[in-house]
Amino acid sequence: MELRKKLRIGVIGGSQPDKESRQNAFRIGQLIAEKGAILVCGGLSGVMEAASRGAKEAGGLTLGILPGNSTDDANVYVDIPVATGLGYARNSLVAMNSDVIIAISGRYGTLTEIAYGCIYGKKIIGIGTWDIENVIKVKSPEEAVAEALKDYFPLTS
Repeated sequence: MELRKKLRIGVIGGSQPDKESRQNAFRIGQLIAEKGAILVCGGLSGVMEAASRGAKEAGGLTLGILPGNSTDDANVYVDIPVATGLGYARNSLVAMNSDVIIAISGRYGTLTEIAYGCIYGKKIIGIGTWDIENVIKVKSPEEAVAEALKDYFPLTS
């Protein structure tokens, strides 16, 4: 399949997650890669790094939209680092460039990405994250990715 047509799943979350959130992010990254989607994230540490590592270990493609001016800031599992120089404002770009978003834990940066996702009309799935309107709560990485794929691949379960 042509890269431009691949589903892009954003994975957002904290830079200092607990062990369970890291494990969930890693597994979600694996599942995204196994399903042939592209993982989009903020490109730094924590949830972003764990999800990117999972995707890379499963043979997937990762895109990191970075807050700073240097692509060298990306974690080692990001294939395509995009420097923005925008700081937290880059959260808008993470949401905009994702077809669907999975939020894992996180604090206010994650909340802004969820808000941008809502503004841009994106489907947002949450696991251990903000309990707010428009976030579809799930309990497992498998459920999160299945929900993310549902609208794009209706026969996928």
